[in-house]
Amino acid sequence: MKLGLFIDYAGRTLDVRADLVREAERLGFDSVWTAEAYGSDALTPLAYLAAHTRHIRLGSGVAQLAGRTAAMAAMQFATVDQLAGGSRVIAGLGVSGPQIVEGWYGRPWGRPVDELRDYTAILRKVWRREAPLEHDGAAIRLPTDDAGALGVGKPLKSLLHANPDIPVWFGTGSPRAVALTAEIADGWLPMGFVPGMLDVYRPWLDKGFARSGRTLADLEIQAQAYVSLTDDVGGAVRAMKSMAALYVGGMGHPKMNFHKQQMERRGYADAAARIEELFRAGHRDEAVAAVPDEYVDEGMLAGDEARIAARFAAWRDSGATGLTLHCGQIEALQLLARLAEARPRDAARAGEEELR
Repeated sequence: MKLGLFIDYAGRTLDVRADLVREAERLGFDSVWTAEAYGSDALTPLAYLAAHTRHIRLGSGVAQLAGRTAAMAAMQFATVDQLAGGSRVIAGLGVSGPQIVEGWYGRPWGRPVDELRDYTAILRKVWRREAPLEHDGAAIRLPTDDAGALGVGKPLKSLLHANPDIPVWFGTGSPRAVALTAEIADGWLPMGFVPGMLDVYRPWLDKGFARSGRTLADLEIQAQAYVSLTDDVGGAVRAMKSMAALYVGGMGHPKMNFHKQQMERRGYADAAARIEELFRAGHRDEAVAAVPDEYVDEGMLAGDEARIAARFAAWRDSGATGLTLHCGQIEALQLLARLAEARPRDAARAGEEELR
């Protein structure tokens, strides 16, 4: 199983642990992932990490569509990929939610699935440079004819000769968006994925595969898990409950909360409703206490080496092709690398590869 490492992004300050990423690269990890909400952005840390690493893939998990136009996203991903030496960047995309899209970016929510399709097509047109950029989609048209346009927009071709095959992955969880992922994306960052969830998502995926003629074998699937190498499993679980309560109870509009929906899909509808009720009423401590231990534990690899090894087997058999770890413990990264049978990069071999 391919392993990834997640870089935290939601704090008051940004600490990109280059030392941890380099160790993950040495251990044979496949990828490192950044993200963005309404603070630090996802792409600048990838450029920073490109200078501190040599082989590990650099992915955004995810870059928000509303944060940049499709052409600018194409420019940024292509720039980082060239700075990284080529064929290392994964363009992970997501639509975020209406509160952020309209409140932070000042963009209408519109038709996010249509926009995701058009956005991806534009990325690929920019990178492939087969013709000056034009696009006539359901959500995006280039040159634009939106209100206020002068009507003098000129189709252009990228000056940068980018890698034409930068992979595009989607972070999705709704039926239409998951089907679109299966239809056109190179990889999937599934929302709320734990062992056993592929059966829930499979009908939506199959709709997309039927439209494209592809199969599950054509799609990389990168799940994610929080890791804590510890003798206190209960303490590790309790430490994660406040974040679960925040996302399920308050991260989204009451009529459109994707995090609550994913908790419902995992079989915790009653708990999700109670958490939201308590959180929105201002009873945050009670909302945290209402988060079931097993819900949190399902998304974690917590415990001593034996417990983590036993639970990792379920992730390896879950249908995911990769697993991104939220983890700051070098010992835990070393353990997971052994369990995943990653191939460490020793200094001599790394040096030989750089001389070629």
